[in-house]
Amino acid sequence: MDNRPLGLLHFWQAGDAVTHSVAWLLLAMSVASWYFILSKAWSAWRMRRSARAALERFWSARTLDEAVDALERDDHERVFAPMADKARRAVRMQDKATLAGSVDRDELVTRVLRQQMTQTSSRLESGLTFLASVGSTAPFVGLFGTVWGIYHALLGIAGSGQVLIDQVAGPVGEALVMTAAGLAVAIPAVLAYNAFTRINRVVLAELDGFAHDLLALVTHGRRIDRGDGDALRAAVPAAEPMQAVGR
Repeated sequence: MDNRPLGLLHFWQAGDAVTHSVAWLLLAMSVASWYFILSKAWSAWRMRRSARAALERFWSARTLDEAVDALERDDHERVFAPMADKARRAVRMQDKATLAGSVDRDELVTRVLRQQMTQTSSRLESGLTFLASVGSTAPFVGLFGTVWGIYHALLGIAGSGQVLIDQVAGPVGEALVMTAAGLAVAIPAVLAYNAFTRINRVVLAELDGFAHDLLALVTHGRRIDRGDGDALRAAVPAAEPMQAVGR
């Protein structure tokens, strides 16, 4: 009977270049996915922690300039601040004797806010495609390593001229480790992708509400009540009307 020790070390030593490449690929996918998971989790925590206070200070300011400056200081993840700054710049540009000055203020500010919304959405979604790719491909990468490991093990058994249960169970069991490794890489990536997708959906809904309030502020000098269903107004109490730039 073969008394060779069985385990991960034996599997690694018995593996060839293909097995080692699959293992290194899974390790790289795991490290990269955990980098995105931890960095985006930290960013989401900072954003949820500072957003409410930042928006409260924004709507409590007396002028748009003071409000934007306060938002620039308090919005650590720069989700709401760039939108407010772009709106202020658009108003100032419209007030000047330039080509933008001939464009209707509502149209100009709406265009600027829409562009900033797209940029912020792209930034929030960065890394999610990679997590989705890891979650969908890592099990198959691990399965490929398992199939190749079993093939390599069976070749070794056929070359020995003997077929014993320990000769089959050991190498095949070690090859199945690749499948487990693929699942270990994929499951955190899938869970994180679903969690961050939900977080981004909530943030973008709040950002959309902020954009509507901001548009009303720079065009009408006040926020417009859009009903109890507004996620942003539910989170931020109403404030006194502030003086818009150029009004």
